[in-house]
Amino acid sequence: MKSHSALLRRIVELAWPVLIAQLSSMTQMVSDTVLAGRYGTEDLAAVAVASGIYISIVMLMVGILQAVAPTVAHHVGAGRSDAIGPAVQQGFWLAVALAVPAVLFLRHPDWLMQLSDMSPAVETRARDYLSSVAWGLPAVLLYRTFYAFTNALGRTRVLMFISLATTAVHIPLSWALINGHLGFPPLGGTGCAVSSACISWLAFTTALIHVTRTPAYAPYHLFSRWQPPHPKTLAELLRLGLPMGFSSFVEITAFTLIALLVARLGAGVVAGHRIVGNLSALIYMLPLALAIATLVLVGQAVGGRDGVAARRAATVGILLATGLSTLVSIALWFVRDPIMAAYTSDPAVRDLAASLVIYICLYQFFDAIQTVAAHALRGYKITFGPMLVHTLCFWGIGLGGGYWLAFFGLGALLPPQGVAGFWQAAVLSNIAAAVLFGGYLHLVSQSRDAEPAAC
Repeated sequence: MKSHSALLRRIVELAWPVLIAQLSSMTQMVSDTVLAGRYGTEDLAAVAVASGIYISIVMLMVGILQAVAPTVAHHVGAGRSDAIGPAVQQGFWLAVALAVPAVLFLRHPDWLMQLSDMSPAVETRARDYLSSVAWGLPAVLLYRTFYAFTNALGRTRVLMFISLATTAVHIPLSWALINGHLGFPPLGGTGCAVSSACISWLAFTTALIHVTRTPAYAPYHLFSRWQPPHPKTLAELLRLGLPMGFSSFVEITAFTLIALLVARLGAGVVAGHRIVGNLSALIYMLPLALAIATLVLVGQAVGGRDGVAARRAATVGILLATGLSTLVSIALWFVRDPIMAAYTSDPAVRDLAASLVIYICLYQFFDAIQTVAAHALRGYKITFGPMLVHTLCFWGIGLGGGYWLAFFGLGALLPPQGVAGFWQAAVLSNIAAAVLFGGYLHLVSQSRDAEPAAC
């Protein structure tokens, strides 16, 4: 049994390449925001709306495919190496099946666009963005299946290198496509989408080459013993993955849908929200990386029928994430002004964004608890209950409460808060999620010592 210090080292060992990979991917989003913002406020607003829709769909589908991670982790912990390859193959089949409706949705987002009162110019640009980025989605889903598989094996450094490489391509390509350099016509915000689609296929191709040429993957026979779709295995992946996907969808849309709901307040408000949303997502990568590492260790321990090790991994993961997230929130508060200045030259957008930063700082501690606890529960293969908690907290309190605070307030006690109301509700939703997930994980870890949990 590993000591707490050994667990700490192992979590950090697994998490730091994932963190760099995620920060690199987030750098792509940040760069798109900066480049589109420099090109024009309407383009930035369109990218904010369209990328929010795109990310929501991606997180839903990727969340379903994340069922591959606890499945493989349990096989690793139990020593069932021969079962790993077939499980991953079924994950690839599932990725292909999920890509079809996702692409169709992005190409035809009419009903969703009707939820917002955005200007015709912003809507046109948002539609162009979604139509272009849709063609990269199949590659995204196939790559994220590989991502989940590699994470569960503890081979995370390759994810870092692939992400760094694609970011190095994406930023200059987006710059050229947005502004019309290097012989390209100026596409504005749509250039971000075209670049994203291109690098998605680059990432998947690189991962495919890595798997076929690296001896460490040979024992799993990923391609030498290819199997057709297996209904029973696909059903098990869906049983685990659908709640995970919906949880991810709920959590991300609690923020991305704000851009649609506040579009009536003007492009400047959407742009300011987009900047703060970027920062929030960027900071979230730290507890998320630690949560993914914790999931792997909990899943391997549960697969190996070691309940004590699973509980220790979850505890260390939460303590580490909360401590580091608190430090990051303090640092962010002191450097908020230069960060805003780097994002946009529009004084109104900059001032609005700076006024919202306080809310990010307030909920970091609680966000770290709920993120790691939710992933630890996935390591136990518990996904349905966490989905309900996410829905209650992030849609009920966060999105519903935020809408009320933004446009109605609390009567004489509090006037309508505008976009700040959504961020105030986000603080409350993260506090509630931290309490519920922390209690849920405590009950599960105390009651299930040896057998893998299910819900």
